[in-house]
Amino acid sequence: MYLNGESVSVGPCRGDLQTYYYETIDLTHLLRTGSNILAAKVLHYGAGAPAPAAIISSGAGAFILQGDLTDEDGTKLEQLSTDQFWQGLPDYSLTLLPEGPDTQVGGLEVVEGTAVPVGWETLSDETWPWSEVNVIGDAVEPRCGGHLKERQLSERQIPLPYERDGSFLNVVRYEGIPNEADLQTFERGESPLLLPAGSTAVLELDAGEMMTAYLRFVMEQGSGSEIVFLCAESYETPDRKKGIRDEHEGKSLYGNREVYRVGGNNKYGPETYETFLFRTFRFVRLEVKVGDEPLLLRRIYYRETGYPLELKASFACSDPSYSLLWDISVRTLQRCMYESYVDCPYYEQLQYGMDTRLQCLFTYAISGDDRLARKAIFDFHSSLLPSGMMLSRYPARVGQVIPGFALHWIMMVSDHYEHYCDLALVRRYRPSIDAVLDWFERQTGEDGLVGAMPDSYWSFADWVPEWNASYGVPVTGRSVPLTLYNLMYADALHKAALLNDRTGRGDTASEYRLRAQTIIKAVNSTCWSSDRQFYQDSPGVEEYSQHVQIWAILSGATEGDAAEQLAIQLIEDNSLMQVSDAMAFFLFRALSEAGQYERTYRLWDRWHEQVKLHLTTWVEDAISQRSDCHAWGAVPLYEFTHEIIGVKPTMAGYAAIRIAPQPGPHTWAKGSIVASHGLIQVSWVNDVVNGRFTLQASGLGGKKTEVCMPDGSVSVFENRDEVEVVCGARQVEKMKGVGPERRLYKQKVCLELSEH
Repeated sequence: MYLNGESVSVGPCRGDLQTYYYETIDLTHLLRTGSNILAAKVLHYGAGAPAPAAIISSGAGAFILQGDLTDEDGTKLEQLSTDQFWQGLPDYSLTLLPEGPDTQVGGLEVVEGTAVPVGWETLSDETWPWSEVNVIGDAVEPRCGGHLKERQLSERQIPLPYERDGSFLNVVRYEGIPNEADLQTFERGESPLLLPAGSTAVLELDAGEMMTAYLRFVMEQGSGSEIVFLCAESYETPDRKKGIRDEHEGKSLYGNREVYRVGGNNKYGPETYETFLFRTFRFVRLEVKVGDEPLLLRRIYYRETGYPLELKASFACSDPSYSLLWDISVRTLQRCMYESYVDCPYYEQLQYGMDTRLQCLFTYAISGDDRLARKAIFDFHSSLLPSGMMLSRYPARVGQVIPGFALHWIMMVSDHYEHYCDLALVRRYRPSIDAVLDWFERQTGEDGLVGAMPDSYWSFADWVPEWNASYGVPVTGRSVPLTLYNLMYADALHKAALLNDRTGRGDTASEYRLRAQTIIKAVNSTCWSSDRQFYQDSPGVEEYSQHVQIWAILSGATEGDAAEQLAIQLIEDNSLMQVSDAMAFFLFRALSEAGQYERTYRLWDRWHEQVKLHLTTWVEDAISQRSDCHAWGAVPLYEFTHEIIGVKPTMAGYAAIRIAPQPGPHTWAKGSIVASHGLIQVSWVNDVVNGRFTLQASGLGGKKTEVCMPDGSVSVFENRDEVEVVCGARQVEKMKGVGPERRLYKQKVCLELSEH
């Protein structure tokens, strides 16, 4: 949508035909004295046309606008709503291209600049053949006997995406530029770049970080010239190995190729091309073939876009490398937030259940904004199938089921309750929770276990090398009950029981707890190997993974000393199939649950290795390294806030708080986390010289606060906004043992300062 040639809105927000969102914008501050031109560019993905996998289209394209121009008192001066007085102009300049086999984001373009109706946004050229539009009917028809329109309109529930101009950091590589000095001044934005008639040139540009943005080319003259461009995440070798991402020697940029053919029409100023949909890139390659007249490139830049994530939390510690992990995690999360959470902005832009659950948790911690999370919960609820199963990704043009992701959706609702105590939201989704749990209950066999999943479903668990042949499904090549899914089902039952208790359905809560106990009993009797002292990936199958041990701890299948011992072994025994980045978050959770969090610090090597590769966002997984931006890797946002500075809610909505720092090798840390009532700030210092471990916290809002110090002592405060607690310093000693180096900490007696 444009007002006087300036972009004012992009939409509609991604939904489906039963929830077809509309945008609401106030243009008052953009109006100018005299005539104002309101215009829209509308693209419809027809049947069979190349289209983004995440955008669901109706059968026929349409444009709907409702609006009024009023005076300062609210008196209507003019109706702006779409009717027979609007005019339309077909745009024949755009051809949509099919994608390669790797991407599903759609919107690839070939644009004929000579066919672009230049100045259409402002009616600069009155010679263009504008015509009356075809009015197809009212968007809403009251009292129509309940007959539903094709599009069920709903108000947008999330803020509009932000847009801001950005410039490329530098030219990495170029060809066909005779004067390097001209290129340098163009790179700095000091002068345009003139390419002679009949010449060819190549430019490879680096944005400096992973970016989601609309590409823009501003040029003059050059009629008949052709600009072929592609967007890439990384430089790659001929056999598609990435390595150090910005290392270009012996490497090339690969990606979908798009084309803009220069029109050369500068009657109303420089010619500007912008992609209709945003692109994802770290690097952009342009191949320019100049026609019979010179081409003047005035500027190549982009308009960054995404969900307006507001970073409120912070973190720093004695190891400065952790600050870089924090910054990269924030960027990764930001790039995977648009009108839904997305798994990866470059390849799919689809909202998946497990990915989204983690992204919600990371957003709660650093921003406190739950609007996109609420939309995600609703989106998946909207995907519920008649059987009670839920789609694994939604909105999506093609349905897909990963049964475990439906369980993650239940956990997503539970996580939201834990952070916000929104009982109305829980009540709203109880029927869908019931439906999913009932589906799993119907799969339970005589052995008490949830059986093998239907062959048409994808029983994905993780990207593990040993499971590559089955695309991430445990127990390759066999249709058997999965211990992992049984334990996840038990955990979902526990969480659903709590939600039902809190919303007044005690009988349902009791039923769910009994079902969880039954599943756990069956797992313990059929899946536990007394020889290996591990849970098997399937009953009687001699295959063992970290995944199953993790969820045995998280589901309560093992508790106390047994859980602690299992946690130690799952991190020390390298014979277990290892979690990838996808499941790393749950490895941290299991070690924390079992009181073995100190053993997590070696796990950060996985992230430090990615920094060495000059990544600016976290990879999908370290094995395939397909995607260079996958937000399930933004684990530091949770660990640094909830564990290292140690803030967690002990009652829903942060009605009560626990601060239990996990110092590990650090000598100090400070940071903040967003709670439902505001920002909680924590800092601690391990002063070995003076023998004091000091913790300070503020922003407690008078909530009951339990401070658990590293020596095991506990102090409880009420009706306080600030506290300070001191205990003896932690002396670090090296201790030999099985596996990587471990650390043993000695503490002195805790002393709470009397004045606090």
